[in-house]
Amino acid sequence: MAQTLVNIRMDAELKKKMEQTCQELGMNMTTAITIFAKKMTREKRIPFEVSIDPFYSESNMAHLRRGVEALNAGKGVEHDIVEVDE
Repeated sequence: MAQTLVNIRMDAELKKKMEQTCQELGMNMTTAITIFAKKMTREKRIPFEVSIDPFYSESNMAHLRRGVEALNAGKGVEHDIVEVDE
């Protein structure tokens, strides 16, 4: 099968993290992107859910910033880790 070159632009930090993850999985970025392309082509869809994580909503991030500011000002309360039984 003939090969072709595909150029993409990506944030430098994201590329670095993806390369590290690929290395941990025993592959390179070309292999990872090829796997994605084959799966997408075979299934005729993006092979994972694309959604916005509500954790990163502006209201939640503002709440977290206020909590950090309170802790830094000595006004917050630190909690022990809470174990959740599943």
